[in-house]
Amino acid sequence: MKTLIKIISFLSAIMCSLINTAYSEEKIKIGLIVPLSGEYSLIGKSILKSTRLAVNKIDDSKIEIYPRDTKSNPVQTFKVSKELYDQGINIIIGPVFNENIKLLNQLEEVTFLSFTNKINGNPKNVISSGVNAISQIKTIKKLQKELGLERSIFLIPNSNYKNELEIAIEKTKINLKDKFVYNIDPTILTGQIEKLTRYKQRKENLLAEIKRLENLEDTSKALKIENLKKKDTLGGINFDSVIIGDFDENLKSVATSLLYTDVSSKRVKYITLNQWFDESLIKETNLQPIYFPSINKKNYDEFKKLYYENYGEQPNQISFLSYDLIGLVYFLTYKNDFKLDKKIFFNKNKFKGKIGVFEIEKNTITHQLNLYSVDEGEFKKIF
Repeated sequence: MKTLIKIISFLSAIMCSLINTAYSEEKIKIGLIVPLSGEYSLIGKSILKSTRLAVNKIDDSKIEIYPRDTKSNPVQTFKVSKELYDQGINIIIGPVFNENIKLLNQLEEVTFLSFTNKINGNPKNVISSGVNAISQIKTIKKLQKELGLERSIFLIPNSNYKNELEIAIEKTKINLKDKFVYNIDPTILTGQIEKLTRYKQRKENLLAEIKRLENLEDTSKALKIENLKKKDTLGGINFDSVIIGDFDENLKSVATSLLYTDVSSKRVKYITLNQWFDESLIKETNLQPIYFPSINKKNYDEFKKLYYENYGEQPNQISFLSYDLIGLVYFLTYKNDFKLDKKIFFNKNKFKGKIGVFEIEKNTITHQLNLYSVDEGEFKKIF
């Protein structure tokens, strides 16, 4: 009997050893589909370099990356994805641009981690991994609570991002006094902002008050009139904050129109979306303070430094996301006994990356972001 027990124990030890060996030898094969030639090749090459940094950081020989060139073309994107699938790869990072995902629903067994931040209308097997509108508006909700804001107006550009913002507003149930869709044409925009802020009425209020004082028999009226003439308008504003869903020069056009209508960032809070720490905002002192949700700046600066030390150039912003996505797939695969399948993105999980915290559930990725302001000529972390 003792001999039998010894034999069973010995066989069990061998089986455990074989299982561990199998796990240790099983490869984590990840496809990477990005534009490596053509107009957007610099973006693709930067992403590829970033994934190499991530693989080196993880330092596990089981990870294998299979890059392919999409040429930023939907047909080519499908072709190289099919080739990867035929090689047994069913997790693919990419593509970069939303227009290149439209044929990927034909590869139902493949899960794509697209770099896009658009969540509306994607095929079921394409997961948006970019910093989407839902993640950003959730962070803005925290800011509303932090600053006690109760009457926010959401300014939505009439652009291809309009639907994304409206869906995110609905899903996050952010507290708004109103939302307003504006024309991005500056010649039309100013008139729309004038109407929204009741500029003409407040201007008339000012002129009427000056005229009223001028008709009074009051020895102190001269000083009062002098002070009024220093103002642009007279009357309250029926909102305490504006959330501007725009970027770059369009953002500045909206903010400038608000300033023109005497609604400065000193009177109401200016809030916008993720600006990737656009340095040009530092120079716009008349718009400050302006608040925005964002990735973690300290981690982003560290990544840029690491990238420059290795490649002697600055990375593309999207490559920062690709650095995290390698770690995310590795983390989820590890939790799934090194098996790459659909369910790793279905079960509820959290992963702390360089961008921030990834929240994964039901084939959806959202991000827990930080909140920053541009104030007094510098970026300041709020939370």
